[in-house]
Amino acid sequence: MNKLSHIDENGSATMVDVSNKAISLRVARAEALVEFPIAVFELLQSSNFGTAKGAVIEVAKVAGIQAAKKCSDWIPMCHPLMISKIQVDIDIQSNPIRIVTEVKCEGKTGVEMEALTAASAAALTVYDMCKALSHEIKIQQIILLSKSGGKSDFDVHAQR
Repeated sequence: MNKLSHIDENGSATMVDVSNKAISLRVARAEALVEFPIAVFELLQSSNFGTAKGAVIEVAKVAGIQAAKKCSDWIPMCHPLMISKIQVDIDIQSNPIRIVTEVKCEGKTGVEMEALTAASAAALTVYDMCKALSHEIKIQQIILLSKSGGKSDFDVHAQR
């Protein structure tokens, strides 16, 4: 059975020591879904997701990028990383909309939390920018889709 990596032998929270790990290319992808009431989704589609607060999709993409860069400020045991790529894609063709993030770095620890944080922040930004139209908007799920480059790779599609 695996043990929790952020708990030391005394049961105290600790940051993982990655000093002896090899540097490798780390890649992680995450997803968030945001569902709208049908009338709200149709209204947003007709305006190309423009609201009084601005261009929802572009602002959400920027929020996701900023959040990934600040992940270690939000999640206490995350290491600050020199991220080499953050991609935030948002598919608005169907309801729920699909936010997919990809984060890359060359480092000693993975970027799963950065990808998940980017997806979360983008979804929250969509909610914030559209909440004047409805408070019944639902952030349905935030999941890790895949990760590679560390001790073990993961792909959610291979798990099913």
